[in-house]
Amino acid sequence: MTVPQIPGPLVSADWLAAHLGRVVVFDASVGAHRGGGRRIPGARPFDLDGALSDHAAPAPHTMPAAAVFQEALRGLGVDEGDAVVVYDGAGIYSSARAWWMLRAMGFDRAAVLDGGLPAWSGAGLPVEEEPAAYEGPRGSFTARPRPGLLVDAGTVAAALGDPAATVLDARTRGRFAGTAPEPRPGLRGGHMPGALNLPFGELQGAGGLMRPAGELRAAFEALAGGRERLYFSCGSGVTACVLALGATLAGYGETAVYDGSWSEWGMPSERPVVTGG
Repeated sequence: MTVPQIPGPLVSADWLAAHLGRVVVFDASVGAHRGGGRRIPGARPFDLDGALSDHAAPAPHTMPAAAVFQEALRGLGVDEGDAVVVYDGAGIYSSARAWWMLRAMGFDRAAVLDGGLPAWSGAGLPVEEEPAAYEGPRGSFTARPRPGLLVDAGTVAAALGDPAATVLDARTRGRFAGTAPEPRPGLRGGHMPGALNLPFGELQGAGGLMRPAGELRAAFEALAGGRERLYFSCGSGVTACVLALGATLAGYGETAVYDGSWSEWGMPSERPVVTGG
């Protein structure tokens, strides 16, 4: 079987349909978006609510250790030379997190399905009425961590004071301002002083597809100006990766995701929090 070359960080439903059976397809849906027992044919589970998060960490969806990630991917049959496409049941929501995790572990032959399962179904493409699963042979995937792609609170605190960097928060405008409640109990409302708000949904257009690269670039430049070093945060490190995907499509190269995001920063602590726009 000839493995196709992934054309970029984003692929269309038509591209995936043309290469189905020659790429590894992952369903990375989380929570209420877990596909409702439906999958793209042959899709395997990339379980961010399960084995592919570190449940010993205080914040949800924390990246597991490299050895744990490697073991999980091998158990899902991923080989070194595979091409991978990730989707989710919401459109582009948690699939970007799986893609960013793969990149952070040194695997670049991966892409996000533009529009996710809704776009696939909307195009009249086949769907299997069963949840994502895998029972095949183990793979040869090897994790090669790139520490700079997922960063901690200290790195973000330094970035907030760096005139060459911008910290962008992917949460809704109400949560960023502190006027809407946080969905996780015990977290303070508001945002990091100096952070700017770019709700992840604003990077998507009709049908939940990512906006064109030029529009994405304009959205980032409206907040970051000419600064090329971008750090992304959200509620638990998931939708921050949608911003990372958008920034990659827009041509940015110096990008990082705050793994703990507001689930860590917003805990009662001495870390500063401000409210308002």
